[in-house]
This record gives sequence, C-alpha cells and structure tokens, in this order.
Amino acid sequence: MKVKIDDSCTACGLCVETCPEVFRMGDTIAEVIVGQVPPQFEDAAQQAADECPVEAIAVE
Repeated sequence: MKVKIDDSCTACGLCVETCPEVFRMGDTIAEVIVGQVPPQFEDAAQQAADECPVEAIAVE
C-alpha cells in the first residue's frame, strides 16, 4: 500500500495524529514519510485517508 498527499492539504494534522509512523507535518502541508506503508500501519493509514476533511490523501 502506498499513500500520497496532494496540494489540497490544509495541514490540520489529523493524519499525523492518526498514523505518525506514515505521516509528518512539513513546512506547509503534511508529508508521507514512507515509500511503502508497512502492513502493521495500513489500517491506520487508511483511516487517516478516510477521515481527511479535504480528501487530500490518496491510497494506492
């Protein structure tokens, strides 16, 4: 599983709170810090994508 964050991110921090093993706050928007989401964090990464208020997180 891979995740991406697009430019519509509002830097609310929800993804970082939900799954800090995959997301971190950058200078202006959240960033993905792994190339491939480790299996043990897939559910949390999917939850972050599902709960993103602006749908900025894409799951592949």
